[in-house]
Amino acid sequence: MTDHPVDEKLPAVKMATTGLQHVAAMYAGVVAPPLIVGAAVGLSGTELTFLTGACLFTAGLATFLQTLGIWKIGARLPFVNGVTFAGVAPMTAIAAANDRSDALPVIFGAVIVAGLLGFLAAPVFCKAVRFFPPVVTGSVITLIGVSLLPVAFGWAQGPDAFAHDYGSPTNLGLAATTLAVVLLLRRFTRGFVKQIAVLLGLVAGTLIAIPFGVTDFAPVADADLVGFPTPFHFGAPQFQLAAILSMCVVMVVSMTESTADMLALGEIVERPADERTIAAGLRADTLGSALSPLFNGFMCSAFAQNIGLVAMTRIRSRFVVAAGGGFLVLMGLCPVAASLIAVVPRPVLGGAGVVLFGSVAASGIQTLMRAGLDRDNNVLIVAVSLAVGIVPITEPEFYHAFPETARIVLDSGISTGCVAAVLLNLVFNHLGRKERDAADVTHPMEAGEEIAGARPAAAH
Repeated sequence: MTDHPVDEKLPAVKMATTGLQHVAAMYAGVVAPPLIVGAAVGLSGTELTFLTGACLFTAGLATFLQTLGIWKIGARLPFVNGVTFAGVAPMTAIAAANDRSDALPVIFGAVIVAGLLGFLAAPVFCKAVRFFPPVVTGSVITLIGVSLLPVAFGWAQGPDAFAHDYGSPTNLGLAATTLAVVLLLRRFTRGFVKQIAVLLGLVAGTLIAIPFGVTDFAPVADADLVGFPTPFHFGAPQFQLAAILSMCVVMVVSMTESTADMLALGEIVERPADERTIAAGLRADTLGSALSPLFNGFMCSAFAQNIGLVAMTRIRSRFVVAAGGGFLVLMGLCPVAASLIAVVPRPVLGGAGVVLFGSVAASGIQTLMRAGLDRDNNVLIVAVSLAVGIVPITEPEFYHAFPETARIVLDSGISTGCVAAVLLNLVFNHLGRKERDAADVTHPMEAGEEIAGARPAAAH
């Protein structure tokens, strides 16, 4: 019996290069939170490098948990885990409310508690999967891609919004050139070269950027050869109720997004995520988050940008992503290795990101094509959930008058769109279902359409 593509073990060279491609796709997302939080805490350059390496190391460990799995932990899908950006705002708020020496220990204590509570809640949380039929999953998957595209557009303009060259023709030209290289490789090459088009595009874009003075090799020159994230380097964890409650809200947001991401990835790799898979995946997320502070890392969650890479390359092996997790661990142990990917200019990442994130949105549209949009109710669900989810993208300050804790949820278009889609699906496709089914007995075609529109994603 042939293994499912998710369980396929590729040749070593192909495994390594495609795994590295996953690392390249998510590297910027992993290092951004520690850089922002570290700056808010007032860390020195050396301490900031240590914190960044620790987050890379813990992201690798969390990815191992998710892809390889142990016991009932891990979705065993090609899923990359890393530091969630949803926690940045509350962590900086915690840092502002505490002394410099206590800020990180308080953050770590809150993450540990939130992770453990999330681990216990995973079996209950996963039962929400029956409320994610194609009309919901398609809307959420589309929102994931649309929500990530502004990140790519920001990268394309440059690393610093206040720099004189932000959005310059040079930066945008490098992004466009990288995008063109990826598209040309996808169009005119075959086999392995076609599958690693994004990685080759990043290499080509970086080399092209050298004459323009955009490529900075200083990170390599300044990095140490070996470094280990010493447990509790910044002090033993401290437990403050307000900080714990704040991070618990982040954990709920993270679990909601991870559920949506697992459903999206399940559709893409043709192994739909059922309740058991989602529960195992959430256990990996939450356990990875609880263990991360031991090595000075933050809350971990699934990385949606890598779903785009899976969708585009069609390489579905979870062992490829596990290899990427291995690279993350090595980069956490070897700062010089980590700095090599840091050399890639942000505009080059932006050009590749357009393809990656756009692929996610396209996958969502494909799912919506199977959602029974010939029914007015489902059209309404898609229309309103997409509109609600796009609000934070088009109007970032729309919820400015709400409390900071509420904004953790409201400012995430994926979370708000997901909640809207689930609630609308409940109202239109679940509440009063028995009465409608009884009324439709004499109209089997209409009843069949009703059932098709409300079928759980796991049934596909």
